Amino acid sequence: MKILSKPSNSSTITGFILLGFSCPREGQILLFMLFFIVYLLTLMGNASIICAVRWDQKLHTPMYLLLANFSFLEIWYVTSTVPNMLANFLSDTKVISFSGCFLQFYFFFSLGSTECFFLAVMAFDRYLAICRPLHYPSLMTGRLCNILVISCWVLGFLWFPVPIIIISQMSFCGSRIIDHFLCDPGPLLALSCVRNSLIELTSSTLSSLLLFIPFFFIMGSYTLVMRAVLRVPSAAGRRKAFSTCGSHLAVVSLFYGSVMVMYVSPTSEHSAGIQKLVTLFYSVVTPLINPVIYSLRNKDMKHAMKKLLKI
Repeated sequence: MKILSKPSNSSTITGFILLGFSCPREGQILLFMLFFIVYLLTLMGNASIICAVRWDQKLHTPMYLLLANFSFLEIWYVTSTVPNMLANFLSDTKVISFSGCFLQFYFFFSLGSTECFFLAVMAFDRYLAICRPLHYPSLMTGRLCNILVISCWVLGFLWFPVPIIIISQMSFCGSRIIDHFLCDPGPLLALSCVRNSLIELTSSTLSSLLLFIPFFFIMGSYTLVMRAVLRVPSAAGRRKAFSTCGSHLAVVSLFYGSVMVMYVSPTSEHSAGIQKLVTLFYSVVTPLINPVIYSLRNKDMKHAMKKLLKI
């Protein structure tokens, strides 16, 4: 990476400066306490789902094994950003090294990509369970479930390395200040000495493909699911099927609704304030509320959580 800067005090800086949320020192401390609590609750909520699935034999099914893996993913997803954000709240310099910045960039986007694939696989599982119930046990075997889980992780971590490496080799000019709480392509590209429309287009195209291919797959799966559910003669059967899918649809709506705002259009077109708010929602808020959504709308999970709390 080439860093070009004007002769100034910034020459002593060994990395980028993440401004985060600009406010007085007292406000920074309050934000630290708020996000520290949110981070702990997120870890506890997702870890509780993992433990419930691990210890309750009734939950040893593909649907809940996928959910446990998804919760494990959410723990690492929020960990890729929040600890550094917490450190910045208490830091006077708010500096992140060049290597640290691009490592965060890589892991944040790779984990986000993995989440897109996981949501698609979970929709596929619901499609098989509801539309092919008699063949479901023979189709969604433990072996296939493991293959799908591994595929999500591998594809997620292989999706963005090339554009990230290209961006890391660009020349950056000026103050090196990133008006964000993480290393995101929009602010990084804004610091480049020469605007590269090809890199912006490539990043936007890869993001669009990553979002829309799983999204259309999810929508197609649930269209078939809804058609099958509406054919169920009993109202109780329809309610049970809808409750099974409702949690996943809610999570898909929250995640995709916010992510599409950020990464489908060229990233440099968004204001810094919008980038922070939208990124905060899908990277911090959704991992916090996902365990609540899955627990409240699922009787088996609620029962397992109650058993877990009694231990």
